[in-house]
This record gives sequence, structure tokens and C-alpha cells, in this order.
Amino acid sequence: MTEIAFLLNGETVRAGGAPTRSLLDYLREQRGLTGTKEGCNEGDCGACTVIVTDPEGGLRALNACILFLPQLAGRAVRTVEGLAEGGALHPVQRAMVEHHGSQCGFCTPGFVMAMAAAHAQGRTDHDDQLAGNLCRCTGYAPIIRAAEAAEGAPLPAWIESDREKLKTLAPAQTGGAATRSADAAAAPAAGRAPYEPETGRGTDATLTEAPGFIPETADELAAWYLDHPDATLIAGATDVGLWVTKGLRALPETAFLNRCEDLKTITRADGRIRFSAGVTMTRVLEALAAPYPSYAEMVRRYGSVQVRNAATIGGSLANGSPIGDNAPALIALGATIHLRKGDARRELPLEDFFIDYGKQDRQPGEFVEAVSLPEGRERFRVYKISKRFDQDISAVCGAFDVTVEDGTITHARTGFGGMAATPKRAKAFEAALTGKPWNIETVEAALPALADDFTPLTDMRASAQYRLEAAQGLARRYFAEVSGQKTSVLEVRA
Repeated sequence: MTEIAFLLNGETVRAGGAPTRSLLDYLREQRGLTGTKEGCNEGDCGACTVIVTDPEGGLRALNACILFLPQLAGRAVRTVEGLAEGGALHPVQRAMVEHHGSQCGFCTPGFVMAMAAAHAQGRTDHDDQLAGNLCRCTGYAPIIRAAEAAEGAPLPAWIESDREKLKTLAPAQTGGAATRSADAAAAPAAGRAPYEPETGRGTDATLTEAPGFIPETADELAAWYLDHPDATLIAGATDVGLWVTKGLRALPETAFLNRCEDLKTITRADGRIRFSAGVTMTRVLEALAAPYPSYAEMVRRYGSVQVRNAATIGGSLANGSPIGDNAPALIALGATIHLRKGDARRELPLEDFFIDYGKQDRQPGEFVEAVSLPEGRERFRVYKISKRFDQDISAVCGAFDVTVEDGTITHARTGFGGMAATPKRAKAFEAALTGKPWNIETVEAALPALADDFTPLTDMRASAQYRLEAAQGLARRYFAEVSGQKTSVLEVRA
């Protein structure tokens, strides 16, 4: 990859080598920082959690195992070795000791880093903040007690120190540097701090890969991608990371989009909200919590804090997964996907973007630039059915938006995932509802139409019959919920 610079525990380092080398491997093999552990190596267990601070000062917990080094250009990384200051433990470290939150200790550094990030943000929803960290020893109760005990403790000085240092850190040869001369690329930017030599151990990965391209703007990306249409575009790497760590794939050409700030915007106009492709799912959740609380809750469930902090809305759609949970919700909302190829732009209904399994309506050299959706659909709901409540792949995801006027259904849109080779609408079911009275008899009469819309498969997550019956059950739940009936166990018990 093009050499990049970042802060590591407060010190400037620079790194090169294969662009798909993970931060986890770099920390353990090159820097000797073995406190960051390798557990699942796919972003599920949290043992490799680190804290990353962006140039704008934002601080996030991320999984180092599926974080590629080019994604760190111009950022600050803290590992568990960098939490304590002057011999004094970080408040969450001290609390873990005092409340016996560690037994075998393997998972402890990841928990500590996730807790430290939450502490810095003033978060007290500890069950949610630690949902991406697994432990097989303590039963979690001592860990939660430790997190609670650290609430309100003073923030460590290194947080502000890292933010100040980032203001003068040259991110190294990023953006158009891939096309600049080696001499020009080797010189630090004028007025910026020079790079410090790396003093680690080990060797870089030897995958056969071209230098990773790191554009600074969507315009740079568009121009480069025209000439490299077969390249892999990487934003959050929560999916692509597994291609490397589990599939052992070498990616011949890559572009890392994390420095394209113009791909991270959220705008509202004319009753619609537009998410640029690089907006993380954490920000999507925050933006949709008020207008679409059920959507926000689904996003909270489908990935841990670490995953939501990395995954992007554009990436979730561009990979075209038939079991991705974003697409069914957005399809039911009538979302539009915005595509760009060079200077040419086009848009189409999201439901038309998915053509077949693993195939989307995206031309060579064309990328997802944004997705837009209406605001204020009060009767919209989305439901996720999975074996594990949090952070599991859906067996079925169903989204519903029905408009009723004077007791009659005048509009019906749905979106389902896990029911076909692509996320798609249930048009026969919608037609069976439209124009009918809004009552449970209408819903029941329309349910058989779902069998006309879908012929689901049987796999390890669910049988075909289960998927069909679950989809029908979700339709019943939708009617009950928007009709004001209690639909959750917690509501019924209350």
C-alpha cells in the first residue's frame, strides 16, 4: 500500500506493505502489542477492540481484526497498552480489578477498550455498549458492575492530547499520492510534523496486491474508478474484512474510501433524508431514531457498537446480500439509490437495484454515492427474526408501510429479506391488501399471497416453511402493533 501515517498510543508511526494487512496483525506482529487479542478474527467477539480517534475528534471503538491499515491514515489508535498514564490505571481498568471482572483474562483487553470508549462518550447503556464483547468466564455481571463503577470518572488526558496531535499529523501519501512521484510522496506536507521511523519487528504481509488507493474526495474516487473498474472499494470493511481473514483472498486492487468526507454527509430537504454512502450505521441509527424508531432498533440489533461504528449504509447495499437487513427496510420505505460513474449520475428505486443473487444494477466503474428516503412515514415498521436476538444474521426480515384513509387501505409497501435470492417486495401481498378495509380479516385473507411472492429456501438458519410462516406472523404483528395492541413480551408483562 501507499505508506500511511497515524498515531499509535500517542506516537507517530508509518506503515506500508499489503493494503489488506489488518491492524490486528500489525499490532501483534510488527509492534509487539499483544494485549490486543485474536479471537474470532471476523468482528464478532470483541477481543481485538481498539479505540480510534478521527481527525475531527470523534472517538470510536472498532474491531482491529477487520480494520485494514489504510483505513487509519491520519487517525489515532489506542490499544490497551496505551490506556494508563503515568503509572495510574484508566478508571475502567481500576474498576475491573476492584470488581473482579477478569478471570482467564483473554477477553479482558477488549472489554476494557470498549468500556473506555463508552466512558469517554458518557454512555451508560452498558449492555448495548458491550454487546460486541464475549466472555466465557465471568458471566458478565462483574464486568457490568465495573462499567457502572467507572461512570463519571475523569477522562484521561490522552484523549485531548491525541486530538491535538491529529491537527498537525500528515496522513502520509494518501489521496492522489498514488499517482505522484516517489520523491514528492516521500516528503511530508508543508507545515506538518515529519514522520517518525517505525521501530517494530516482523515483516509485512506478502499478498500479491497493488498499492491501495486512498482518495480524498468522491471526485477523485470517480475518476480513478473509471480506470480501475475491477477494484474493490472498501469503506468499513465489515464484510470485505472476512474475505481476507476467512476467505484468505488477495485483492489485486483496492480503494479505501474513509478519507472521502463528502461521502459521509446527511442532508434533509423536501421531506427526504439523504445518506451519502460512507455514513456509518451508528450515524444512521442516530438519524433515524426519531422518525423511524423500529428501524433504529433493528440497526441496534444487527451489529455491535464496534461493527456499527465501521459499517456504512452504502456498503450494506452495494454488497447485495439477500439477508442484509437494511435493504428490506429501505425498499418498504420507497428509497432511491444514487449511483455515479465518472461525472455521470443516475438514480433508481432501490428495489430495482437488486437483479439476482450477488448481482446488482451497477455498471463497471460505477459506485453507490448515496441513498435517500422519505421522512415521516408514521406507520412504518421493520422486524428481524434471528436465532440470537443481537448480532445475528436474520432468518427473515420484514418491513411494512401501510396507509389507511377512512378505514380503507390506500397504500401498501413491503420489503423482505431472507425469502428470496434478493431483498424484494411482496407485490401480490400488497395487492391483496390495497383497497380493502383495514382489519384483521383483510390481513388474514391476504396472507396466502405471500406464497405467490416467495419460494424461500431451507438452510441452516431456517426451513422454507418456517420462513413463510414467520413472514405471515410478522404481517399479523404489524397489524396488531399499528392498531395499538401489545405485541412484545415486555408489554404484555407490564
